[in-house]
Amino acid sequence: MKEESGELPGASLVELAALRLTREILGGGTEPGERLVEEQLTRRFGISRAPLREALRLLAQQGLVEHLPRRGVRVAILSDTDIQELYAVRDVLERHAVQATPPDADLAGVAAAMKAMQAADARGDHFEVATAHREFHVAVVALAGNRQLTLTYESILVKIQLYMALNLRREATLARPHDGVHRHERLHEAVRTHDAAAVLEALAEHGARSYLA
Repeated sequence: MKEESGELPGASLVELAALRLTREILGGGTEPGERLVEEQLTRRFGISRAPLREALRLLAQQGLVEHLPRRGVRVAILSDTDIQELYAVRDVLERHAVQATPPDADLAGVAAAMKAMQAADARGDHFEVATAHREFHVAVVALAGNRQLTLTYESILVKIQLYMALNLRREATLARPHDGVHRHERLHEAVRTHDAAAVLEALAEHGARSYLA
């Protein structure tokens, strides 16, 4: 893990530590399977073990880290089968959401996520781009108006964003700049024009991409 010094402010140390760790993990600063050493983290963050351990517990609930008996904590590892199953569930939820979206659905959330993605891409902030990717897809699914569906869908995206981050790094060396944003712009246009068939086609293109390490 790349070292970054700087103590965390005193307010809500658990939340701040969880946010910092999430940014490092989902931003590609760590690799799946990499150990997270408490002594190093408490020193870097300037906090005690208690708030750090609670932050790690929260990340474990999200599926971002794993606690190993007598071996500490590591960034979560998902097998190829895990990823394929998560994508299969994601595809089912997306298809249901698109088919259930009413024609008068409020598209403000989708538009806001698109703007955030474009702004992050312009800044070259890979973590914020990846976060905006997730928020964009969540906003599309949220158009169906089913809160439990949206929560379930978001939890799946968080679990596979580790591998999405790795893919984005590879894509940056192979693809033309801003390709990811352009794909989402095409999806946004399909959503904006209420073209359900085009939305499903664009989502299928996303789902077919490999995010395996």
